[in-house]
Amino acid sequence: MPQELDVDAMLQRFRDRAHAVRQRGVPPIEGADRKRFVDQARTDFMDYAMIGDATAALEGGILTLTIDLRPESDRQAEA
Repeated sequence: MPQELDVDAMLQRFRDRAHAVRQRGVPPIEGADRKRFVDQARTDFMDYAMIGDATAALEGGILTLTIDLRPESDRQAEA
């Protein structure tokens, strides 16, 4: 790898992308195109937010992202 991967910066970029998807408006489109746009924005937000919330470990050149999908109440009970 030519450069050292900054995992924290990568995760921050995904959090920033999730925020940008939430903030962007819907262009002036109607009907089925509008629904497709909104559905895609919902999927993009979910994907970016999940990766942005991941815990990352880089060991031996292998990047492992751990994403806890349990409800917040279950996570706090374990802590």
